[in-house]
Amino acid sequence: KPGRCWANSFSCEAGEFLEMSAQECTQCAAGTYSLGSGIRFDDWETIPSGFSSLATYLDNGPHGDDSTTCNSSSWFPQGSYLESNRDECTVSLIYAVHLKKPGSVSFDYQYPDGNLFFEFFIQNDQCQEMDQTADKKWLKLTSHGEWATHTVNLKSGTNILYWRTAGILIGAKVVKPVLLKNVHIEGVAYASECFPCKPGTFSQTPGSSSCQPCPRDTHSGHGASSCTPCNTTTLYAPEGSAECKARPPCSKKDYFQIHTPCDLEGKTQVTYRWVEPQICLVDVAGAETLPPSGDREPCPPCNPGFYNNDTATCSPCPPGTFSDGVKVCESCPAGTEPAVGYQYKWWNVLPASMKTSCFNVGNSKCDGMNGWEVAGDHIRSGAGGSDNDYLILNLHVPGFKPPTSRTGGAGTEFGRISFEFEMVCSADCELYFMMDVNRKSTRVVASWEGSKVRQSYTHIMTKNASVSYTWAFQRTNLASDVRQNVNNVARIYSISVSNAVDGVSSECQTCALLSQPSGSLCVPCPPGHYIHTSQCTECPPNTHLTSHSTVGPEACKPCGPSSKSNKEHSRCYSDCVFSYSENNVSLSFDYSSLGSVGTLMNGPSFTTKGTKYYHLFNISLCGGEGRRAVCTDNVTDLSSADSQKESGEPANAVETLICQSTIIPSSGRGFHTALSSQSISLADTFLGATVALTLDGVKARPDLFPQTTNKVPDVNFFYRSLEVTSSCDKGRNVVVTLRCNPDRSTRGELTVPRYCLSPFLSFCPSFYLALFLFLSCSEAAASKEITSKRRDLNEVQARNELQAEFTETLHPLVTVKLVRSLLLLPGS
Repeated sequence: KPGRCWANSFSCEAGEFLEMSAQECTQCAAGTYSLGSGIRFDDWETIPSGFSSLATYLDNGPHGDDSTTCNSSSWFPQGSYLESNRDECTVSLIYAVHLKKPGSVSFDYQYPDGNLFFEFFIQNDQCQEMDQTADKKWLKLTSHGEWATHTVNLKSGTNILYWRTAGILIGAKVVKPVLLKNVHIEGVAYASECFPCKPGTFSQTPGSSSCQPCPRDTHSGHGASSCTPCNTTTLYAPEGSAECKARPPCSKKDYFQIHTPCDLEGKTQVTYRWVEPQICLVDVAGAETLPPSGDREPCPPCNPGFYNNDTATCSPCPPGTFSDGVKVCESCPAGTEPAVGYQYKWWNVLPASMKTSCFNVGNSKCDGMNGWEVAGDHIRSGAGGSDNDYLILNLHVPGFKPPTSRTGGAGTEFGRISFEFEMVCSADCELYFMMDVNRKSTRVVASWEGSKVRQSYTHIMTKNASVSYTWAFQRTNLASDVRQNVNNVARIYSISVSNAVDGVSSECQTCALLSQPSGSLCVPCPPGHYIHTSQCTECPPNTHLTSHSTVGPEACKPCGPSSKSNKEHSRCYSDCVFSYSENNVSLSFDYSSLGSVGTLMNGPSFTTKGTKYYHLFNISLCGGEGRRAVCTDNVTDLSSADSQKESGEPANAVETLICQSTIIPSSGRGFHTALSSQSISLADTFLGATVALTLDGVKARPDLFPQTTNKVPDVNFFYRSLEVTSSCDKGRNVVVTLRCNPDRSTRGELTVPRYCLSPFLSFCPSFYLALFLFLSCSEAAASKEITSKRRDLNEVQARNELQAEFTETLHPLVTVKLVRSLLLLPGS
């Protein structure tokens, strides 16, 4: 109206726009929508107007490419979402918006791979970054296929939004990209017009704030107020379609087999079903028909720990009893207790502790479908709705309960999960095994690609917590309306979990009893004790109690050479003082001044595209009491504040004997601070210390093994890590070599050979870390003594066995390289 003044913060409601001539808010017509004071971006066929994708080339090192290396890196539109780059370039998705009042921005994202850095930040019109806490800037990792929502408040005025990604490909396979969709911004002045619904959607009533997708087998054009049905006799349309498509003839890729549940007679059979929704035609030339059902066969037996009372269902044995799944449940005899857990090896129905689901990043075809189907002696991936569905199988364990007599043990194992599986694939299929501890965040434990022969995998739980294990199978990551890979399948034959708190029992195990003759109740043993003749017996001095239950004296393993056990017999360590004798010469070594945690920064190194990075090592040399090395990520999962408060340490901290972090300097990447990521434990167990190895006689060659003039032999400290990775499925072995050098300071110096591009060589099952501590050759460090005493043969044998163990696991093609990396030293 003439003369009316509008406040700068004025805005219309959702479903309205400001009609300028009347200067009034007016409802949007059917077929259009408005957010009022908001903007929404949910159509990603192209990058919307106002967005830009900027790639910056890296701070190239000596092996880096030129500035054109990132010209093809970008955020890529994929229809219903945006996909980030997968390479080492730094790529920013940028959008500038002017708000008339304080507002917010929210968006949905997937961030499954920590090898890709992902940050979201905001600048003002002076290119100054707005104040943001770490949990708002660095995005939290998500499970594969899981969408998370991130919301940040915005100030009035100009806000420049940045979604920035950068990959770090250091020995890693191709990274998984970040996915982005449903960007919603609130706080703009008003909508000056309504937006038409995009093809495949509609808004039926005036005043709509959004458009709805057309139902299956209907379609719509631009700005539709309703959807038009397809002729379903010959045509079909997925949900949200802009057009109808011709139905193809049915083929073998359009059906799958299932096993029926046990009937009242205890019988089951194989039947076949069409993939839903069925779009193929049966009654046309060349079409396949469903195969006939198989013969009715006896159902498989109950799983161990369950019993069958002549019914079609299996019931768990009552507490304190056990069964192999065939016999009736029996009570455990005196002096024993049930070994509780899960043992699933027969698959007639899905166990009560498991559930299955299916979802897709780009569509909802398989919502509500089973991701996995039981199949008698195995459980297999289901058909799903699209070839790129994530087929999910989940097992929840509320906690772990070690055997009564071993609950006092100081071992690090609370339970373990083992499963046997195989994969049959003609495409780029992948199986992920993930876990979520205490419902904090899901991480990938292991993954497998392509066809895999039948094999087993085991993961050990080192803390008592509620945990959800998840298997996710994807036939291919390429989206397509046509099913090409429905016969690609993953099969799991058995899953077992030990010490599950709500588990059942298939057997009984020995326990310790009360000392009274009449005692029949199991009692816990003190830390460091094993069970012998139903009594708790302490392990001998300088032995440690194995964590995976063994009965009898064999449960106590001797510590390695030059190491001793702690009071609880839970682990072995060194006090950094030990002796060695050979050829009537006795050497005493005292490294106690090096007992605190040492730090080494190695580098710089450069990836193939020129990203500069360093390796940071924190080392607790002797593994003494209360002396642990800590490596911390400052990027991923920074929003896990709850975990941080509970543990008193950063959520992504690794506490161990030797750990490694990858450090990306801030220069050249556009980040405002150096980034620490990919923190891993290289050693969590101290095995022992010996004089230096002699391999293939190279010690006699001065060009390969130059010694210092004091002729004091090198000392090797040996470590072990049970933590498995996709490349090191048996864990890692680590060696730290100490060498006396009269030209070095008394305190010692930690370094690596200058000819060693990387301080480690990774040839599984072992991982060799070539690190050196250069020491002054003072009397305190090493002293000689002439002796005529006979050497302790047991000590010599232990040293030789430890050296032989490491020598035998060497890769035959890397022996010389390893020796060179260990022995070629600066200034030699």
